Amino acid sequence: MKIRRTLVSLTALATVASFAACAAPEDDDDSAGGKGEAATATSVEDFGDLDGLVEAAQEEGELNVIALPPDWANYGEVIKTFSEKYDIKVNSAQPDAASQDEINAAEQLKGTDRAPDVFDLGQSVALANTDKFAEYRVETWDTIPEEFKDADGAWVNDYGGYMSVGYDASKVPAISSLDDLLAPEFKGKVALNGDPTQAGAAFSGVVMASVANGGSADDIAPGVEFFAKLKKAGNFIPVDPTPATIASGQTPVVIDWDYLNAAESAKLDDWEVYVPEEAPIAGYYFQAINADAPHPAAARLWQEFLYSDEGQNLWLAGGARPVRAEEMAEAGTIDEELYAALPAVTGKPVIPTNEQTESMAAYLSKNWAKAVG
Repeated sequence: MKIRRTLVSLTALATVASFAACAAPEDDDDSAGGKGEAATATSVEDFGDLDGLVEAAQEEGELNVIALPPDWANYGEVIKTFSEKYDIKVNSAQPDAASQDEINAAEQLKGTDRAPDVFDLGQSVALANTDKFAEYRVETWDTIPEEFKDADGAWVNDYGGYMSVGYDASKVPAISSLDDLLAPEFKGKVALNGDPTQAGAAFSGVVMASVANGGSADDIAPGVEFFAKLKKAGNFIPVDPTPATIASGQTPVVIDWDYLNAAESAKLDDWEVYVPEEAPIAGYYFQAINADAPHPAAARLWQEFLYSDEGQNLWLAGGARPVRAEEMAEAGTIDEELYAALPAVTGKPVIPTNEQTESMAAYLSKNWAKAVG
C-alpha cells in the first residue's frame, strides 16, 4: 500500500450549499480576533513552551470549531478529549456543514467571539482561501511529510482515506467489484453519501465508479453512466446515508470514504468495507487556523493536540489515516492494532488534480440530474 508517502489531497468539490442566514456580526471589540501576541504566534516558542501556550489558551477558555460531525473521523472523541485535557470549552457549530460554509461563517462572523477559530476543509476550498489562514508550525512539524503541508505553515493535511463501498454482509452478497452493485440482489439498497454536485465525498464516489469503468482522473462520464445504470436497475436509492439509516437497514450499501464506512464496522458485526483495486481514489483534508480567530491561543493549542501522537491516534480510532502515520509507525507511537485494522488497499492511488476536478465538476453539473435525477 503506497498511501504512506504518495497520497496527496483529493480535491473536494467547490460548489457547496450556502451558509444559513444568521444575525449581523456583533461589534464586539473585546471578543474580536487578532488579540495580542497569540494572534501572530507562528510556533509554540512564541509562548515560551507548550505550558505557556496551554496557559494562554486556558485564559481564553473557549474554542470555536465548525463542520465537525461527531461521527466523522472520530471527531466527537477528539473534541471531548481536548476539552477535558485542557479544561477548555469547545463550541461546535453546524456539525453537518460543508467546507465553503466554514469560510462563509468566518467572513460573516468576523470580529465577533462566535467566528470559527479553526478550519477543516476540502482541498479546493482550502487553497482558494489561504489568505484567511494564520501561519503556524506545530511541534511535530518536522515529522509531517513535505507534500502534506504548506512550507510556511498556512495549512497542513490532517487525515485521509480512500473511497470505498461499505455493506451489510447479512443483507447483501459479498462485493468484489463495483459491477456487483448492478445485480438484482442490490435492488433498492445502494446509497451515495450526498449529492455529487455539492458534496466532496459523493463526487469522489462518482470518480471511483468512473475509474473502475474505464474512465480516468479527468473523465467522469463513465461514472455518471454507471449510476444511471444503477438507477435504471432500481438499485440506487436517493437517500443520504447516516449511521441511523445504516443501523436501521435502510441503506445496507453505502459509497463513502473508507474511514466513515470503517467506523460502522465497530457498530455492526456484519459491516464490511471494500476498496476497489482498480479504482483506489484517495484524499486528505486540510487543517488551518483562522487568521481572525477570536481565541488565537486555543486555536494553536488545538493544532498542537491534533498533530500530537495522541491526536493522531484518535483520528486513527475513527478509521482515518493520520498524516503522521508512517513516522509514528517507525517510532512505535502509533496504535498498531488500529493501524493494522485499516481497510486493505492495493493499487496505486488515483489523485485528480484541481484542474481535473474542476473539469469533472462542470460535467457533473450539466449531466448528473439528467442522467440520475
